[in-house]
Amino acid sequence: MSEFTEYIEKIAKRAREVSYEVASMNTIEKNKALSIVAKNISQNADFIKTENLKDIDYARSIGKSEAIIDRLVLNDKRINGMVTALEDIIALPDPVGGGDYIVKRPNGLQLNKIRVPIGVVAIIYESRPNVTSDASGLTLKSGNTVILRGGKEAVHSNVAITELIRDALKEAGFPEDAVQILDRTEREIVSEMLKLDKYIDVVIPRGGEGLIRAVSEQSSIPVIKHDKGVCHVFVDESADKTFAETITVNAKVQRPSVCNAIETLLIHKNYPYKKELLEALIKENVEIRADKVLRDIIPDLKPATDEDWTTEYLDYIISAKVVDNVDEAINHINTYGSHHSDAIVSENYHNTRRFLDRVDSAAVYANASTRFTDGGEFGLGAEIGISTQKLHVRGPMGLDKLTTEKWVIYGDGHIR
Repeated sequence: MSEFTEYIEKIAKRAREVSYEVASMNTIEKNKALSIVAKNISQNADFIKTENLKDIDYARSIGKSEAIIDRLVLNDKRINGMVTALEDIIALPDPVGGGDYIVKRPNGLQLNKIRVPIGVVAIIYESRPNVTSDASGLTLKSGNTVILRGGKEAVHSNVAITELIRDALKEAGFPEDAVQILDRTEREIVSEMLKLDKYIDVVIPRGGEGLIRAVSEQSSIPVIKHDKGVCHVFVDESADKTFAETITVNAKVQRPSVCNAIETLLIHKNYPYKKELLEALIKENVEIRADKVLRDIIPDLKPATDEDWTTEYLDYIISAKVVDNVDEAINHINTYGSHHSDAIVSENYHNTRRFLDRVDSAAVYANASTRFTDGGEFGLGAEIGISTQKLHVRGPMGLDKLTTEKWVIYGDGHIR
């Protein structure tokens, strides 16, 4: 057995052992633990920020872009956001034990279908250390245990947050190994973890295309993919000028380093304010990579390549092109997008309905920014991530999607 195998198997085995105890914890016990977690994070904000600075310094030393570094930063506002997310999770109904199917069969058997925890959840994620808190809160409230693996660029922040969570669990009389983090960053450890289907029930990767592909190809554990966000705004010919500009700018620049920021702008050929729309982006220091039609309007724009249509920039860069109609926009999005979040700006009911019905994405918007695709914004408290697949969950993955079904049958000496 290699040192990597021994390291991860010990963690996974422990997660399985305590999963049965955690699954049996009631709502009061889980909420008490989460309250202490929130208190610990709030009271130790300075410690978190100190550890976070180590990660920021490292990221800069290896040449990460400022947009990527923005994903790493934990300031007072973001730490307060972590605490608020935990408080929101506490306030949500406990999904465990619920069920809407109770039936008595003609032979007298009573069948109940209830929600139960999945068991052991492994989460592999990049950059954003607030995921450590969100994922722990959601898995604990839904009665699961979790193994966390963040990126090496955020290891100090992730370990610090996890230590605070585990201290809180211990204080609450909760198994502290309900939350464990891989504090070693060797890639071989992830490869070994993905073989441990006898201990781990599901693995959730959230990050770039390379991470998702590697996990999907190597894993013997069921995978719920939280893929890249190649998101779009389509500005229809009937779009309100103010809506078109404010929605497009917000969706691109409000926080360009996250997966629900747009990467491509599609503009109807008859939309009359193309130049003004492009200038609104340029004013916000966005680099536009455009097709020939748009470069004829503003010659200084960089030309777009085929690669641009599938690129998740996570930066102040956007690709842009003109389309003939709503169907061409839909076809472009379904061909080049990542099935994450896409929006239409339009005053035409027919075109809006056609777009919403035919764009094959987890979230589709009419006259609103894609930046709303978020567990907190959707009332889920927080999210494990945003699934871009269709089974067993699609879109922001909240509490209820961290449970599965169990049949409970009551008999009276029944035999078949």
